[in-house]
Amino acid sequence: MADEVLAIKTRQSIAQLLRYGLVGLLSNVAGYLVYLGLTCLGSTPKVTMTLLYGVGAAVGFFGNRSLTFEHRGSVTGAGFRYVIAHCVGYLLNLGILIVFVDELGYAHQWVQGIAIFAVAAFLFLAFKVFVFPVSRE
Repeated sequence: MADEVLAIKTRQSIAQLLRYGLVGLLSNVAGYLVYLGLTCLGSTPKVTMTLLYGVGAAVGFFGNRSLTFEHRGSVTGAGFRYVIAHCVGYLLNLGILIVFVDELGYAHQWVQGIAIFAVAAFLFLAFKVFVFPVSRE
């Protein structure tokens, strides 16, 4: 019985990860292209990332809530937890840019491209466990 439950939860987590990846891929490719365009036009990397992060997070809430995690709980509660998770994700992204671009001198284009994946991994876990948990609501 326990093996069957584990298998179901594993399949569910894999399906969620694939849907999260699809939603994230579409939104992050579009966002990264806008990031490159705006920085080429003279916007600073951290200001550009901040603006795009906010827009991407707002759009992502509805996609992740309904498509990825199929959450049926309170929108308000999930929304509050979502903001907390994204604040941490934003600070993680900003910290990566400060350390690797400002302190170590790496090209911001490469650092931000890699940071997208690091923050996405953190957010998937935060969304699954904290923001859209199955058993909470």
